[in-house]
Amino acid sequence: MARKAVRADAPQRQRRRRLPEPSQQLRGGAGQQGGDLSTADFDVIVVGAGLSGVAAAHYLQRECPAERFVILEGRGAIGGTLDLFRYPGIRSDFDMFTLGYTFRPWTSDAQIAGGPAIRDYIRDTARDEGILPHIRFGHHVTAANWDSGSARWLVDAESGGEALLLSCHFLFFCSGYYDYEQGHDPAWPGRETFAGRIVHPQHWPADLDYANKQVVVIGSGATAITLLPSLAAQATHVTMLQRSPSYIIALPARDAIGRTLQVMLPRTLAYRLIRWKNILLSTALFQFSRRRPLAMRNWLVRQAQARFGPAVQQRDLQPRYDPWDQRLCIAPDADVFRAVRSGRASIVTDEVARFVPEGIELASGRVLPADLVVTATGLKLKMLGGARITLDGQPLRMTESLSYKGMMLSGLPNLAMAMGYTNASWTLKCELIARQVCRILNHMRSQGLDVCVPVLDADAGETRPALDLSSGYIQRAAGVLPRQGSRKPWRIHQNYLRDLLALKLAPLRDGALRFARRGEVPR
Repeated sequence: MARKAVRADAPQRQRRRRLPEPSQQLRGGAGQQGGDLSTADFDVIVVGAGLSGVAAAHYLQRECPAERFVILEGRGAIGGTLDLFRYPGIRSDFDMFTLGYTFRPWTSDAQIAGGPAIRDYIRDTARDEGILPHIRFGHHVTAANWDSGSARWLVDAESGGEALLLSCHFLFFCSGYYDYEQGHDPAWPGRETFAGRIVHPQHWPADLDYANKQVVVIGSGATAITLLPSLAAQATHVTMLQRSPSYIIALPARDAIGRTLQVMLPRTLAYRLIRWKNILLSTALFQFSRRRPLAMRNWLVRQAQARFGPAVQQRDLQPRYDPWDQRLCIAPDADVFRAVRSGRASIVTDEVARFVPEGIELASGRVLPADLVVTATGLKLKMLGGARITLDGQPLRMTESLSYKGMMLSGLPNLAMAMGYTNASWTLKCELIARQVCRILNHMRSQGLDVCVPVLDADAGETRPALDLSSGYIQRAAGVLPRQGSRKPWRIHQNYLRDLLALKLAPLRDGALRFARRGEVPR
């Protein structure tokens, strides 16, 4: 690929301010591949235009108006995973009053929303906030190298078969941690003999017709629980084949208390009260699960058994792990339970032995007939969008880095990652991180500083992977995940209230986060 000519002379901050403003460089309409990036020096490069990327752009505009930024989005649309996943029934994993942004109220009383409604919400936010002109679609970041001499990131990207080189003072990854190219799809024996069709939910064909067909969904996680009632509405029968059960909890799709508050109070006040209600309830549920796992386990299994009735045996509802060792599966308006009780769907606990022409042969010897098999077997993780990160040409070893407050990595200067919660809405943590990045940028600009880096020079305690769920996709990615300690600020708290103190109210200079001018040692 031809390399586009760019400035690579690592200008100082005073010279950067004389470059064209973003409105001049990036105007031309969202989705266009044009726009002059030949002078590609920025204060901040944001990678990804999903939920967290749009949040980052909002706070950069509001709290750091002097910082010139661009958003590089590898795909052709806003929305991230909520735009990528198009399987039937795709919806939010958590309530929309906390998945929605603090600065843009979710005005519907639907607390569990479908994928199209969430995509519209994100796109409308980007449009109304004036963020669209900053986004360069079809720009995939492949590598980034920190140059200590200039205290800048040199970022390699690809667009339309052309290689681009950009530079920035601060690099902010808002690309999540899922591999968009492929999901986890085990190579079961006999797949080539199956007479029907095999589909992974991550790559759902738009023309797939499953009406009046026998469907088997392999898996028991959130994707399978979402798919089952949606497919059952048209299929002859849907069987969810699970190797082991998950915890399923029914929640109302609409928030009755929220609806009342929305009618009685001004929109913004009602939104804040509903958000805090949901934050406190979800925090209490998680804490109770951790402190009284047996009691929570028994309650979850009992309520699931009562809703399924005799259609499902109790052994098919007994997970092998404690609540919140993996995510709880939400059934809005008890849709999964109703689909099974209607007879249009069923649950089988067994393992795949092999595919046969007429369906799937199980370890028990039973054969499940199928015209369509959906492999809802999980996702793959890809940190930093798969970009190759180097420090003065030396590769970063992710597994040797410790996470700092869940947003930066030890020894890695001027780089942050937007990482959400595993037990609550993604957006809650991402907004806190975006605002903390703005605090850092404003502090550096006001003090004439060029470098910000978390330094690990004290005992962080016992370490473990940064994501400590027992879910298969987390365990399979242990070799690519950074680690976390057991002592602050190296411990990741799955707790919004703790993070509110650590990321919004605590001082920036906490002994671990060090600052310096270009060419100096951070201190």
